[in-house]
Amino acid sequence: MGASRPPAIASGQDSRLIAAFLEMMAAEAGAAGNTLLAYERDLRGASELLGGRLSAASADELKELSSAWMPLKRTTVARKAAALRRFFGFLADEGHRQDDPSAALPRPGSERRLPKVLDRSAVDALFAAIERRRLERGDKATLRLAALVELLYGSGLRATELMSLPRHAVAPGKPFLILKGKGGRERLVPISDRALEAVKAWAEHVPRESPWLFPSGKSHLTRVRLYQLLREVAAEAGIPPDRISPHVLRHAFATHLLEGGADLRALQMLLGHADIATTQIYTHVDSRRLVELVNSRHPLVDGARKGA
Repeated sequence: MGASRPPAIASGQDSRLIAAFLEMMAAEAGAAGNTLLAYERDLRGASELLGGRLSAASADELKELSSAWMPLKRTTVARKAAALRRFFGFLADEGHRQDDPSAALPRPGSERRLPKVLDRSAVDALFAAIERRRLERGDKATLRLAALVELLYGSGLRATELMSLPRHAVAPGKPFLILKGKGGRERLVPISDRALEAVKAWAEHVPRESPWLFPSGKSHLTRVRLYQLLREVAAEAGIPPDRISPHVLRHAFATHLLEGGADLRALQMLLGHADIATTQIYTHVDSRRLVELVNSRHPLVDGARKGA
C-alpha cells in the first residue's frame, strides 16, 4: 500500500521520532523492555506499510492502514491501534504535528484507561519530602525541585511546557502565564502564590545568561531528567516509583480541581484541550462522589426534602 510513496526522507524521520517516543516511554512511563519492543515492532511495522510516512500520515491513510489489519485478531488490532494513538499523542505534545489523526484508528477493544492519579495524601507526602530536603540540605537543587513540582501540580503544565519556560516567564506580581501548547493554541495558566514564591527562590540561582528558567548544560532540563527527579523524591515520600510522573501530577491537578467543584469548561481551558471530550477522559471523579453530588445538589432532592 505504500509502494507509490517516496520513503527516503520520511523513513528517516519516522525512525528518529519512533526512537524519541521510545525514550519518552522508558523514562516517563517506566515501560518495561518487552513493552518497548512491542511498541517499536508495531510502530515500525505501520511505518513500513505506509511507505515510511507514519509520522506524517493523514486520517485517510490511517483508515487505509486499519484495512490492512482486518485479517488480524481483535486483540492484535487493539494493541497496534493503542500504540499508534500514543505515538501520535506524543507527536502532538512535542510539537512535531499540529494535529492528531489517531481518531481514525479502530477501537476494537475497550476504551483507554484513565491516567494514574495521586490522591491528596500522596501529594501532601510529596511536598513534605521536598520540605524535609529543604530543611536538611537547603541547596539550590532542592529549590529547583520545589519550583518544578509546584508548577506541575499547581498549574497543570505539560512536561514540555514546564521545561521550556523562558527565564522570566514567571514574574513577581504576575500570577499567570500565557502558554502556547498543542496545536499552537494559546491558553492562560494561573500561577499560585506558593508557586510564585518557589520560582522566585529558585530564579535567584539561575545564571543570568540563561534563556531558560530550568537550564541544563547548553539547553534546558530534559523530560528524562525531570522524571528521574520526581521518582527520587517520590521514593523519599513513600510513593511507589511507578505511580509518579509529570503527567500524573498534571492529572492530579485536574482531578483535585474537579473534586473541589471546578467547572469542566474552565478545566478544559486550564488544561489546553481543544475538545471537552478529552477533558472528560483526562479527569477522574470517583463514582461515590458523583452519587453524593447528585444526592446533595440536585433540585429534585430539595423538593423531596420539602415535601417530606
